[in-house]
Amino acid sequence: MTMTELATRLIPLSTGVTLNVRSGGKDGAEPILFLHGFPESHRTWRHQLPDLARDFFVVAPDQRGFAGSDKPVGVENYETGRIVADVMALADALELKHFTLVGHDWGGAVAWATALSHPLRVKRLVVVNAPHPRIFQESLIDDEAQRAASQYIRAFRSPLMEAGIKAMGLGAFFDKTFGSHADLTRITPEERQEYLDEWSQEGVLTSMLNWYRAAKVEVPAMGEEAKKPLWLHAPFPSVRPPTLVIWGLRDEALLPVQLAGLHALVEDLRLVTSASAGHFIPWEEPDTVTSAIRDFMAETA
Repeated sequence: MTMTELATRLIPLSTGVTLNVRSGGKDGAEPILFLHGFPESHRTWRHQLPDLARDFFVVAPDQRGFAGSDKPVGVENYETGRIVADVMALADALELKHFTLVGHDWGGAVAWATALSHPLRVKRLVVVNAPHPRIFQESLIDDEAQRAASQYIRAFRSPLMEAGIKAMGLGAFFDKTFGSHADLTRITPEERQEYLDEWSQEGVLTSMLNWYRAAKVEVPAMGEEAKKPLWLHAPFPSVRPPTLVIWGLRDEALLPVQLAGLHALVEDLRLVTSASAGHFIPWEEPDTVTSAIRDFMAETA
């Protein structure tokens, strides 16, 4: 097989958006598609891509609303169904009939949804610190600690949030966003500047926050008596592709309760945890994530 150097290019999709996509690796090898979360970009996977590109064909877009990709106006453009459609349109554009899908944070939420809705296309699923939709919604109703940890979602949905971020300054937002969840020494000054440059683009704060505003998850206020949404009373489809969940247990936003009950919802589940990593484990402990993915790919070949 020939090798293609990792490179970034713009790819227009049938969904009407153009995504900035990092890709490369072994031509014709098994494809792995990576989805980042908030408030990052394809650079979430800056350690995994060059390593895994030695044996696989890797693809990592900036998702809509982030970094170098299109930022359509309007909350409705960030509903999960539209973003799942982007994933499938990108796979189609690259002629990936079947692929392994990896997602972190919001990218993990999209990955869960994609595997549930397109089980014949998603060959394997890897989810990194991103809760299963049913478990997450139940925990926001029943688990006081998780509800408290998720109150930031209510804040992010506020129409005043952008003004608040601008008032504190992007540097302070960086320190608050990552400092409470990760070891900031894992981010070089050059990488920090990349984040600040991405966030400085016109409209990007709104488009990133619109992911939270468009999400259907209900986050009750503390002390609020909340009833479970009707869909929680109905049977939930199981995840069919072989699934690897990687979890940094020091995650202060998504607590270990998110791992409870996964076996009942996933037909073929593997779980890798780290007691020393937090939410941003892809670059906090990159070797843990890369090795787990490599082992998973080998076990399910």
